[in-house]
Amino acid sequence: MSDLNTSPPSLTEIRGDYIALTQRKRVYGGILLAIFAALMAAGFRTADARNAGSFRDGFTNVFDYPAEVLGEALEKSAQLPGHLVHFFPSLVETLNIAAASTMIGAIAGIILSLLSTRGLAPWPALIPVFRRIMDISRAIPEIVIALVLIFLLGGGPVPAMIAIAIHTAGALGKLFSEVNENASLKPVDGLESVGASWAQRMYLGVIPQVGPNYVSYALLRFEINIRASAILGFVGAGGIGYELRNSMSWGQGRYDEAAAIFLLLFITIVVVDQLSGQLRDRMTHGAKA
Repeated sequence: MSDLNTSPPSLTEIRGDYIALTQRKRVYGGILLAIFAALMAAGFRTADARNAGSFRDGFTNVFDYPAEVLGEALEKSAQLPGHLVHFFPSLVETLNIAAASTMIGAIAGIILSLLSTRGLAPWPALIPVFRRIMDISRAIPEIVIALVLIFLLGGGPVPAMIAIAIHTAGALGKLFSEVNENASLKPVDGLESVGASWAQRMYLGVIPQVGPNYVSYALLRFEINIRASAILGFVGAGGIGYELRNSMSWGQGRYDEAAAIFLLLFITIVVVDQLSGQLRDRMTHGAKA
């Protein structure tokens, strides 16, 4: 009876509760902002103290190196076409590393995602295990894995490919598992009722539903892996990054080569971004009339 006699809150009370809630959110936001600013300031002081030189003194010279590279590249602009041709095979090697690692990582990510999605996994008790495998795979940076593999296998494109594929499997597996959760289970149940195996249920009942999203995420990851494979070249993993490190380490006299490599990377990334963006739009939204 007491609940029935309780009158609903008045407009003044609702307004007061809303104002109090807004004020609490502002206070919490201010506290988080203050903590973030304190962490940034502490991190900056620590980095500046451990730096070989002072950041404040060196900041004024931050544009000196790009100016030297551009200046030497302009002086030797006639040699630019030859440099582009010379370093093109290294660029192709970088693209091969990115493509192979994306393909391997995507296949591994699909398997891990299907094994870690509720309603699709053949062993529900092992779902946390497969999810932790994906977490570990994407938590370790590619450069750390590559350094370990280079120590074990030696320099070259193979350690870079394996390192990027491991990280790609974890990253894409997480994205794919989120896509799988939106898939309809009716085709899966229908296939199960006629005696289809787990692999057949996944291939015929799930993959056709989520395939376009898989391809879209894989293309986006391919763009990321091109940059990653170029970066890993700095630690001896082959590709155009290795040539860029040599050109930059040599110093003046080969800055024109560094400029040519930068130009090749820039053009490649822009072209791949545009092409993959168009393919992703076509996959997710269909061809435009």
